[in-house]
Amino acid sequence: MAGSLSSEQARAYGERGYVFPVRVMPAEEAGRTLAALRATEARLGSRLAGRMNQKPHLLFPWADALVRHPAVLDAVESVIGPDILCWGSQFFSKEARDPAYVSWHQDGTYWGLSSPDVVTAWVALTPSVVENGCMRVVPGTQRQAVPHADTYAADNLLSRGQEVAVQVDEADAVDIVLQPGEMSLHHVLIVHGSEPNPADYPRIGFAIRYVPTHVHQLSGEKDSALLVRGTDQYGHFELEESPREEMEPAAVERHARILDRQLAILYRGAAQGGKLGDTISRT
Repeated sequence: MAGSLSSEQARAYGERGYVFPVRVMPAEEAGRTLAALRATEARLGSRLAGRMNQKPHLLFPWADALVRHPAVLDAVESVIGPDILCWGSQFFSKEARDPAYVSWHQDGTYWGLSSPDVVTAWVALTPSVVENGCMRVVPGTQRQAVPHADTYAADNLLSRGQEVAVQVDEADAVDIVLQPGEMSLHHVLIVHGSEPNPADYPRIGFAIRYVPTHVHQLSGEKDSALLVRGTDQYGHFELEESPREEMEPAAVERHARILDRQLAILYRGAAQGGKLGDTISRT
């Protein structure tokens, strides 16, 4: 399979369920993206959160540019092939001395997708290190879906505070340490989480969910995604549009309609105990 990952990196992803660090842009470019996020938050008068933090690439051209970044897609192509849809994106932000955390979970339990052939690219916009609550993964856990329980814990960044209902041996966990402009790739079923940020500086990353075009939605309702590379020979997803300018009225309307449909699919899957986990975050 073509792409920018070495054969060793691609093999490691297949065996362990993750690969890092992958340099996709200079630190200065990551800093410009972070500045764009901060400027957008200043204009909005609050942190990017809630529905606006679901698929923000459909609202903000600078976020659209990141999900389409050639170096990101080159690495993604190494693991899912050349025909790529962006199914979702969101910022995972922990400000300085932030008690927020992410419980041990798998991403793929209720997404309703036909295959676990799904990869998340987690792009660091600030340092993401042990000291400020970087992501942690448990190697090899992508091979099997496990039961989850909803906790609704107040500081959990996941919408329902979902966590695996099995014992996780912390000694097996690997810290995904990244510098600005580096990213990790992780499989949709790998068990992962992160601790709070006690440091005096933030930890901010952009998680992008990519699927190959052969994947489809099992819910019976047609889902939507953005074609970011290659061609779509299947037509399983309604193809989304990129915004022409920030918060363009037509884009805002489309985004609201898309989220209503996708959230209905996700929560229907959750109620039915469906196949693949929901990590719709609160922030």
